[in-house]
Amino acid sequence: MKYVILIGDGMSDYPISELKDKTPLEVANKPNIDELTSKGRAGQLNTVPKNFEPGSDVANMSIFGYNPQKYYTGRGPLEAGSMGIETSGEEVIFRCNLITEKNGKIDDFNAGHITSKEAAILIDDLNKEFLKNPVIDKFGDGKFYSGISYRHLFVKNGSKLSDLKTTPPHDIVGQNIDDFTNWNSDEFLNIKNIMLYSKEVLENHPINQERIANNKKPANMVWLWGQGLKPSMPKFRDIFGLNGSVITGVDLLKGIGVFAGLNNIDVPGATGYFDTDYKAKGRYASDALENNDFLFVHVEAPDEAGHAGSIEEKIKAIERIDKHVLGQIMNNITDYENYKIAILPDHATPIDIRTHTRDPVPLAIYSSFEEDFSDNVKVYTEKSVIDGSLGIDKAYNLVSRMII
Repeated sequence: MKYVILIGDGMSDYPISELKDKTPLEVANKPNIDELTSKGRAGQLNTVPKNFEPGSDVANMSIFGYNPQKYYTGRGPLEAGSMGIETSGEEVIFRCNLITEKNGKIDDFNAGHITSKEAAILIDDLNKEFLKNPVIDKFGDGKFYSGISYRHLFVKNGSKLSDLKTTPPHDIVGQNIDDFTNWNSDEFLNIKNIMLYSKEVLENHPINQERIANNKKPANMVWLWGQGLKPSMPKFRDIFGLNGSVITGVDLLKGIGVFAGLNNIDVPGATGYFDTDYKAKGRYASDALENNDFLFVHVEAPDEAGHAGSIEEKIKAIERIDKHVLGQIMNNITDYENYKIAILPDHATPIDIRTHTRDPVPLAIYSSFEEDFSDNVKVYTEKSVIDGSLGIDKAYNLVSRMII
């Protein structure tokens, strides 16, 4: 028995005037997704509990079968798991974006998608400068950790920091930094000082001078957010009795996999951006079917398109997921008599608002062996699945629902 959950991050949307009030899912050419839907059952999932912000961390933890109310501690800790960073019970882990600051505002939350090579140099120099500068009070127990592109981590001792109200930078592009760092305790203000001093270190860094000379946005500041303490999660196998793997280009998803005891399969060319190697993801997913009961396959590109406000890139991402990822999985999974495939986004990232929402997401599940499994939904869209037989459910019930 094989199970696959394919996650098109941020794939669902709102009607867009440029598309004649249709969504990218309604416009995209996606024959494999539609075939799976027409032969399966459809419905909706609530991936984000009402008391949580609609982030990929909470949403994907739910999809993996874990109730965020019980297990979520923050985004940073999940990414630390994927990077093998060991922390104590008192150390707080922040997600650290390299951003572009301009005139006191966040100009770009990803610094023009800075390369990992450039970013590693900047992060290393930040550590060197902070550790020798006495201006930043109590920084001595803090450390930056280099990740991929603009996505990094910062770890600092002090469990109270987990209570700090921080804001994802992709939600506040173009807004004043001071409006989101108006904290009133010395311990919290030190985090603001760290962010502000990072600009002094990075502003005239040779890497940024070269980027500006090449008409690229500089990574001239860090933004700390999504912090928390190391989570404690039961293993996926202990809960569901199945082994499994994760395919993704994003550290966040890999981190959930680590804490869940799942295997992370590294795919060459998986970048978490528009240029991710869809064909390689589909090929590796197909190969992984042999040794795994359960497979989570995640593609970040539709979410990045939503944040960028790019209709064209979102439609392309959906079509490439359909052709190169799901297409290859469907061609190879037929070697197994009994299998189920589910497809869904983790959340919507509408083009018009460029950030995540907590709207229920469309779900389709296909079963190779259950008779009369199909309902009357013929295509996969935000609207069509509302009439599906699966109704609406909490996302953390999805895995249990599939293996019944």
